[in-house]
Amino acid sequence: MRIFKIFFITITSLMLSLMLSLLPASADEAFSTWLDELRRDALAGGISQATIDTALSNVELREKVVKYDRNQPEFKMTYPIYLKKVVTAGRVAEGKRLWEEHRDLLTEIGAHYGVQPRFIVALWGIESGFGRFTGGFSVINALATMAYDGRRAKFFRKELLESLRIIDEGHISAQNMKGSWAGAMGQCQFMPSSFRAYAVDWDKDGKQDIWGTKADVFASIANYLKQARWRDDLTWGRQVKLPEGFDGKQLAEDKITKTMDEWRALGVRNLDGAPLPDRNITSRLVLPDGEEEMAFIVYSNFDSTLRWNRSNYFALAVGALSDGMAY
Repeated sequence: MRIFKIFFITITSLMLSLMLSLLPASADEAFSTWLDELRRDALAGGISQATIDTALSNVELREKVVKYDRNQPEFKMTYPIYLKKVVTAGRVAEGKRLWEEHRDLLTEIGAHYGVQPRFIVALWGIESGFGRFTGGFSVINALATMAYDGRRAKFFRKELLESLRIIDEGHISAQNMKGSWAGAMGQCQFMPSSFRAYAVDWDKDGKQDIWGTKADVFASIANYLKQARWRDDLTWGRQVKLPEGFDGKQLAEDKITKTMDEWRALGVRNLDGAPLPDRNITSRLVLPDGEEEMAFIVYSNFDSTLRWNRSNYFALAVGALSDGMAY
């Protein structure tokens, strides 16, 4: 009987050991393996060993990042509510003050890139509250968490590698690379790939500093818009009044473009009832909430802003803030 018990215990122990060996590695071990693969890819991609060691030596998964990603609000906000939150009287006043404070620099940068300064200031204001709210997350930790967590892992892994290249090029240290929980960085809230494509070293100090150098921030915003085919001979659009019984939903959904002459012929007018401008600009109709009660005619610069952020609400707010600051 005792021999049977010993045999049974031995067999049970062996089975348990086998089962444990077949279980997946712990979360720490799995992340460590993933991180080793990332290090190899970074090195193969031309990033220095010193940067890899420094930037990834204390990288950690952040539960708060996952929580923010998984629990983004799903409620429907109407455009008037969004506009009231984003384009406040205080923000308009501050935008005017800062535009005046940096007028010479903004004028120079605006002329170089072909972008009106008020739009540079408006994007700066909406993205980071004119540089006050840039995010306090370690970009490396945030991107590593998003890349490892699985949701859009491929996208965030690419952004993480780009962030390592930015550090490797000496634009900022890993410790000082701060941003949002999703990895958007600096006063213009560029993702690392956008930084690589559009960031500018306007003051020629060898660093594209979108965190602390306003000249680089302004020039980077303007460069982004220029490459998005911005035209400085146009504004963004205007709110309009549609004639009674006008069915614009299909026109808006299909993004049908018409000239100003054609809109006038259909009875579309400025919000105050005045005729649309005589200039025969090609434009399209936007109904932010899908209803004709609030309608906008938008020009190509509106679509340039959509390259920055694909939200109609965002692009309309940029236009509204820029209009509010206009002299």
